[in-house]
Amino acid sequence: MSYLELLKLAAPEAIVVVTALAVLTIGLTTARALVLGPIVGVFGIALAIGAVLMLPSHANLFGGMLVISPLNSLFKIICLALAIATVPLVSSEKALPNPGEYIAVLLLGSVGLMLLVGSEELLMIFIGLELLGLSLYVLAAFDKADVHSAEAGLKYFLFGSTASAFTLFGISLIYGLSGTTALAAIGQKLTTLPLQPLLAVGIVMTLIGFAFKIAAAPFHLWAPDAYQGAPIPSAAFIASGSKVASFVVLGKIVLVGFGPVHGSADWHAMIAGWSPVLAALAALSILLGNFVSLAQTNVRRLLAYSAVAHGGYTLLGLVAGSREGFSATLFYTTIYAITLVGAFAVVGLVKRETGGDDLQNFAGLGTRSPFAAACLSIFMLSLAGLPPFAGFFGKFYLFSAAFRAGGNHDLLWLVIVALFGSFVSLYYYLIVLKVVFVDRGPEVQAGHSSPRASHIVASATMAVLAASVFLLGLLPQSLAALIAHSLP
Repeated sequence: MSYLELLKLAAPEAIVVVTALAVLTIGLTTARALVLGPIVGVFGIALAIGAVLMLPSHANLFGGMLVISPLNSLFKIICLALAIATVPLVSSEKALPNPGEYIAVLLLGSVGLMLLVGSEELLMIFIGLELLGLSLYVLAAFDKADVHSAEAGLKYFLFGSTASAFTLFGISLIYGLSGTTALAAIGQKLTTLPLQPLLAVGIVMTLIGFAFKIAAAPFHLWAPDAYQGAPIPSAAFIASGSKVASFVVLGKIVLVGFGPVHGSADWHAMIAGWSPVLAALAALSILLGNFVSLAQTNVRRLLAYSAVAHGGYTLLGLVAGSREGFSATLFYTTIYAITLVGAFAVVGLVKRETGGDDLQNFAGLGTRSPFAAACLSIFMLSLAGLPPFAGFFGKFYLFSAAFRAGGNHDLLWLVIVALFGSFVSLYYYLIVLKVVFVDRGPEVQAGHSSPRASHIVASATMAVLAASVFLLGLLPQSLAALIAHSLP
């Protein structure tokens, strides 16, 4: 294969890299980077989406290092769409220094997402993880004038480095036993090998590394401080794009690398190695995330702990170990990511108006900004899993797949835990809406009111995301069928 042919297949990633360099140049050469940077960034990402649509339906390069398939192309587009939704939030962060550099790092993080989603080889997956991780550490600590941002970046870096060590050590053990780093080849090799102690250690260490990335309990300790201390666009990107890519990769690893799906008859044999680990992570995440959320008075910390719980829900589809379960996981993580970006957009609006993001700052939002309050209602009710919003159907698909797994309802206990967690979560989501619509709010502080242009950008972003959550609730099959048809 010639270099030009390779570049053609890697065109989406190349376009995003060139866009990042262009935005960085704008930031260094003009004082209008806060306006021009987001425009160029969105335009470049849109070009990359167009390039993804022009890719062939199937290609496999260098033993899985770059794989083009309907599933990979679909989630490259989803990750890029989430980046598009995040970039406009930068223009409304007036206190954010060096916006050109910020958007450039965000775009490089998007390249990491694309490498993660588009690879089925452990070494390339690790490279994508590190590129994404380094970008997220910088984004979390980008506001040097805010001590909380520095704390968020440091904690995220320390926990992320630990997660990378676990992941790399697990990969090395798996490679030593299988002799390959390609997921498909690992799956074929492991079908002929007994479950040796070193293999079990390698599988568990790899899963622990990814548990850090998805903030599953008890590996979630970085999430509350990162969500609360990072700039709003950084927190939105951490909560959305990185979660989607991590679940796509985790699903490929456990279902392709650690045990190809053979059907319900082989369910116990297939997942005897990793199912108990994921089931324990899911149950602990659901219970801990929901119960700790009850005590939160800061909305961003509440969203962080609820993210722990939602990570537990999303793991149900992978524990089910079926094609239907993986499809449900991908559907749920996508609509959850869309919802979280919208929720952070509202949080950013409230913070600019009132100077804070505690629950008390949301008091009276229904009177001050009925549109933002209506959007927040859609996001919170979807997170709670109430119809007719997308979150309800996401949970329905997940719980159904887990309930039918194994033939003997082996995961019924986990479904019951998830239903109980959803019931608990309804309380704290409704508390937020009670504060928004019932409590009297503080006066908007002078100097914190948002300028007209940035207010329009934030409102447009919220409107698009809220409409997406609502329409996906009315027409869930439009996305669910697309995901199901893209699976091999």
